[in-house]
Amino acid sequence: MSRRVVSLDINGHRYDLEVEPHRTLLSVLHQELGLTGTKQNCLEAECGVCTVLVDGEAVNSCIYPVMKAQGRQVTTIEGLATKAGLHPMQRAFIAYDAVQCGYCIPGMIMSAVALVAEHPEPTEQEIVEGLAGNLCRCTGYAKIIEAVSAATEEMRG
Repeated sequence: MSRRVVSLDINGHRYDLEVEPHRTLLSVLHQELGLTGTKQNCLEAECGVCTVLVDGEAVNSCIYPVMKAQGRQVTTIEGLATKAGLHPMQRAFIAYDAVQCGYCIPGMIMSAVALVAEHPEPTEQEIVEGLAGNLCRCTGYAKIIEAVSAATEEMRG
């Protein structure tokens, strides 16, 4: 299959890459850019571990066509932290021990950031619903919900 040039803005950096147009954003993040913080699991948009933000919206990068990302702002877990430090959501997940094995956490955090951007004062039920596309086999979700709630307060004020 012929390759095409795609210009991507990922974590504030522009990349001009020559890729096969059928590739997914996840495969390009991993194989071309070495950004492996976004995890790979089901490859069917069922588990949420591959969640990234595209123009602020949470998307499953395992099924998101890389060509569709052209001209859009893509943020991965690596792009949340700044020179000033970790993002409030990242800090909250640490502070509330919302991590066990950690495999699902990048996707959880990205979904939570998108949720709070859309609903600055989410209820517990809205947090549960907002994270419904992200599966965790370790934590039982209680600490994750607490962390998202705490980060929400910090992000507001």
